[in-house]
Amino acid sequence: MSQPERATRPAAASAAPQAAPAKLEPVPMDFTSPQLTVRAVATGMVLGGVLSLCNIYAGLKIGWGFNMSITAMLLAFGFWKIAEVRGAKPFGMLENNINQTAASAAGSVSSAGLVSAIPALTLLTGQQFSFPVLAFWVLSVCVIGVSVAVGLRRQMLEVDKLPFPSGIAAATTIKEMYARGKEAMQRVKMLVGGGIGASIFKVCVEAFKVPQAAFPGSLKAGGALAQKGIQSVGMKNLTFVLDPSLLMVAVGGIIGIRPTISMILGAIIGWGVLAPYALAQGWVEPGGADAGWFGNVITWTLWPGVGMMVVSSLTSFAFSLPSLLRSLKKVGGQGAGEDRGDVPKKWFLGSAAAALVLSVILQGLFFGIGPVLATLGVLLTFALAVVAGRVSGETGVTPVGPMGKVTQLLFGVLAPGQAAPNLMAANVTAGAASQAADLLHDMKTGYLLGAVPRMQAIAQTCGIIAGSLGGTLGYLIIVRDPAILMTDEWPAPAVAQWKAVAEIFMKGIDSMPQGALTALAIGSAAGFVLALLEKLVPGKAKIWVPSPASLGLAIVIPAYNSISMFLGALMSTIAGRFFPNWAARFLIVLASGIIAGESLTGVGIAVKKILGSG
Repeated sequence: MSQPERATRPAAASAAPQAAPAKLEPVPMDFTSPQLTVRAVATGMVLGGVLSLCNIYAGLKIGWGFNMSITAMLLAFGFWKIAEVRGAKPFGMLENNINQTAASAAGSVSSAGLVSAIPALTLLTGQQFSFPVLAFWVLSVCVIGVSVAVGLRRQMLEVDKLPFPSGIAAATTIKEMYARGKEAMQRVKMLVGGGIGASIFKVCVEAFKVPQAAFPGSLKAGGALAQKGIQSVGMKNLTFVLDPSLLMVAVGGIIGIRPTISMILGAIIGWGVLAPYALAQGWVEPGGADAGWFGNVITWTLWPGVGMMVVSSLTSFAFSLPSLLRSLKKVGGQGAGEDRGDVPKKWFLGSAAAALVLSVILQGLFFGIGPVLATLGVLLTFALAVVAGRVSGETGVTPVGPMGKVTQLLFGVLAPGQAAPNLMAANVTAGAASQAADLLHDMKTGYLLGAVPRMQAIAQTCGIIAGSLGGTLGYLIIVRDPAILMTDEWPAPAVAQWKAVAEIFMKGIDSMPQGALTALAIGSAAGFVLALLEKLVPGKAKIWVPSPASLGLAIVIPAYNSISMFLGALMSTIAGRFFPNWAARFLIVLASGIIAGESLTGVGIAVKKILGSG
């Protein structure tokens, strides 16, 4: 599972179903069936380039993205089935594997900083990027991840036999598709139907200016608010409304009921308790009487939310230190022999050296980072990408956010008061680690299907080229004016988190709003305790431990996002209870279609507004 910002993404936020209980065994490499064909790579690049827009849109809305492997598999299967009727050759299973490898790589380029470090740097320094510069930077970050993953493939898949659950899920799905074509076509229809329905709904909401529906009631205003003549705080002011959007409902259907219950709890704490308290103390200025006050209040509430997410993530990351030691030991002792089908060793060493040199040069050119610090950042990236691959292989979760924070902490010491080294060195670490884990999940799928690793590595490289172009274009279209970020419409919680951490190291704690330091300490302590409980509480008792990542996220996004996700999770739970067969076959597919449909339509609406204003 590819995760642009682990600290702001619930662990279950993946568009792929869980791996089947039945154990899949790898099959021998198939050197005769079509794999790395032009149409397979081109299909993956086109699908991935388009799907990358979905992850940019979703990342700026809610702070995380989605694994696009199964969506790309289904879309390609449906397209080539239709083309087959018109005389095209059948689109083979290994061709589809190449397609999903390229598409998932392209779809996950948001993790290269487009929804986190890059906009955070713009907000802090005013530095904006042209399309060529930004696309080239994103590509350079992804290339490092690909290089590392290629070197880790044999050790982690063949020697350690790590599960890589998203890779197993994708292999299970594609085998089922080609075993039962009718079932696959039904899933494709559900995916497309969900996308069309969500697109129509989004267009109608925009055309008819459908407003948010506020919950009834209000809170009595006191303290500083009363002194300003404000007698009550409405639910709309605190973002407790029903939002006319299907995107968050679909997200909730995917991530499940436990994280969304934690998010409802976090919304109540953040927007029902902390926000009114900060307003009453005069630490936050209120907004208009009939408007949401998210943009004003988030400048204060982000601190306890960020503290909870960062500390809980780093605490969880500390439990992965045994994996770190095992990874370093085993990689260091890896044999030099090359298996048939692997990427040649000289290719790997050459690409790794080229990626290092390219990254160091670009860090200097674009951000003024000296060669020593830039080199250190890349070398740290190589080390932590090993951890990302191993932890992701064992658990299905890539700890990208915490590793980014490790780099931010390091460069906060080595380059105090400088935003660019703090953010962009961490950007390299987080983006490269995510790409490495993504490729290893794809390689796991190929390993189980008999794909040739060398061909998958080429497909991944093609995919990141398409994703860098498509994702950068989508980012520049949406974020035409950086002032839209961290607002009611574009909460951008990952941006808020990266910006807040960099701000502390750049300006010092005196720059924090009044009372925020205490809130940060309390949120951090709560995140530490809850993360420990998540790891140490035995068995079924863990369901009673709130997720600190979900709690912290709910505090830094509008309450209506949490409400929508909870409603989606509730409907998903009910469907799974009363219609288990339908839910198992179609629920994830339908939700994925809704996310893709609304995201792509949202990007289209943004383009229309830009053209209209131009």
